[in-house]
Amino acid sequence: MFIDSHCHLDFPDLSSNLDEVLGKMRENQVSHALCVSVNLEDFPRVRALAEAHPNLFASVGVHPDYENLTEPQAAHLASLAGHPKVIAIGETGLDYFRLKGDLEWQRERFRQHIRAARQCGKPLIVHTRAAAEDTLRIMAEEGADKVGGVMHCFTESWDVAQRAIEMNFYISFSGIVTFKNAVALKDVARRIELGKALIETDSPYLAPVPHRGKTNQPAFVRYVAEEIATLRGIAVHEVAEATSANFFNLFKAAKI
Repeated sequence: MFIDSHCHLDFPDLSSNLDEVLGKMRENQVSHALCVSVNLEDFPRVRALAEAHPNLFASVGVHPDYENLTEPQAAHLASLAGHPKVIAIGETGLDYFRLKGDLEWQRERFRQHIRAARQCGKPLIVHTRAAAEDTLRIMAEEGADKVGGVMHCFTESWDVAQRAIEMNFYISFSGIVTFKNAVALKDVARRIELGKALIETDSPYLAPVPHRGKTNQPAFVRYVAEEIATLRGIAVHEVAEATSANFFNLFKAAKI
């Protein structure tokens, strides 16, 4: 069985035909999925999905791309994370690719999320794009290693992966690892200890080969696992078993 460790089932592309999406998960042996929050306004929708389906879980957080809103505070995030189906804080982090200018607000928001994770004892889901050095620096300064987490949709170098792993973080591979030009990422997938890897879709985005360009969905996470297995020269069930065990170890999610 596979687990999609990061998806957005509340987004319209997926929520509009949720029964079909969940059915495709079952058909493709995807047993669980983590529905990730990107802002607090829509968090109740994410939480409701987790409440309604025993094999779905939720996170709570505000994505670094969301500007001009009331900034989340650590205590409030930690309080929302008290729900039994909320198993992580995030997604959070830094994104210097989409946004330019003075991004100190983004760095402070990231710090609030790390403090929330430490307050509630739940792991972090970290987004980083064109900001690896500042991301790792803030993680170290705020003691993110005390709770650990996952570097989601990883696209950085082996060096960045190693430094994150040293801080008690897992590395999560998305459909990008199936892209022909993802040479450096394929190298990370070959080299990483399987006990520190997760798989995800980030659906509805980043559909893997052979569905690239289409709407992604949790059922497609099997293609991520298959690519990692091919790169490592091992059976796909080994990737499925390891990444599923890693998911439950990190998030302390209830098995069904």
